[in-house]
Amino acid sequence: MIYVDGVPFQDQNSSTSLSSTSQGSSLLLDVMSHPVIISASDAFKNLEERNVSIGEKDSESSTKDRYVYIFQSEYAIVNPALVDFVGTDEATTCVGLVIRNRKSGMTSLAHIDSPEIVDLGISQMLSLVLEDDIDAELDVHMVGGYEDVDIKNADGGGDYAKPEGHSFPLCCKLVETLQKRREHFHIKTLFILGHNTKLDAQANTCPIFNGCLVNTSTGAIFPASFNRASRCPDEVIRRIRVSASFEDSTWKGKLLETYDTKTDRFIIAPCSWTMRLIEYVWEVNQLTDEEILTNCSTSPSAEGPDFVVNSRRIWDYLLKYPEWSKTFPRRQPRVFERISNGHWKKC
Repeated sequence: MIYVDGVPFQDQNSSTSLSSTSQGSSLLLDVMSHPVIISASDAFKNLEERNVSIGEKDSESSTKDRYVYIFQSEYAIVNPALVDFVGTDEATTCVGLVIRNRKSGMTSLAHIDSPEIVDLGISQMLSLVLEDDIDAELDVHMVGGYEDVDIKNADGGGDYAKPEGHSFPLCCKLVETLQKRREHFHIKTLFILGHNTKLDAQANTCPIFNGCLVNTSTGAIFPASFNRASRCPDEVIRRIRVSASFEDSTWKGKLLETYDTKTDRFIIAPCSWTMRLIEYVWEVNQLTDEEILTNCSTSPSAEGPDFVVNSRRIWDYLLKYPEWSKTFPRRQPRVFERISNGHWKKC
């Protein structure tokens, strides 16, 4: 059940004859237009983006702070006694979803890229956050999912056509799923779609912010970006899992497991890939940078400057190690532990 400003949110169209898709659209637009949500979005928009640059001399973040970084399709549940900040970035049509237990401070963050993983994904995110208390009060934040198509803000009697684009269906599914579950979800930040959209110099729509950072002790959330060194550990392998997981039935409908809450270690669960992926990688690696953006991104005009570079780094690895068993011998996870300087060491 969704709460806004401490009050259960009542969907005005929940009992009408609208289709399930239309009801989801109606619910999302109603929540986004709530004065409290609009005010929270305005406040978030005015925050200064935090640049996390671990490992660089000009770092704005001391290495004494303990970070957990989440890639696309991953999630992590962190304990504030062990982790100071959890964050993600590089979200264009994806959404960073944060769920935090007000009492314990246990914080779950996921970088969700498809409506198909929302149902199981939220269940995964809640596995340690509830702590056997189904009535726990949970604060929720969403950042990302800019308005990649024009969305008609109808007012009850409008035309709720089947949504197009990538962001809108995902945001609809997220809000609809939270509303249907019995847990108490207090929506604090909904910096998505129109709230998170601006025009670039070429008049293309693009996100205002691509990422977020959560202070696990206070629950405060900030817009954030991360340098390559701070997207650790095992950056290339974790990026590879995003694509490879589509071919691995082990991960169908799920978020990728990457972090162990109790031991504060990254335990990067294995993922297999086929020669079909390697053949595809060989083909796309022949494309020009512009063609890669067009063919490999859901939002070519909104990607960061390193999108193509990161894509080629992934492909170079796959072409060098086409057999997944070289990366995950005996299908065992890759394990990393935190060391004193704030970085990670492979066990």
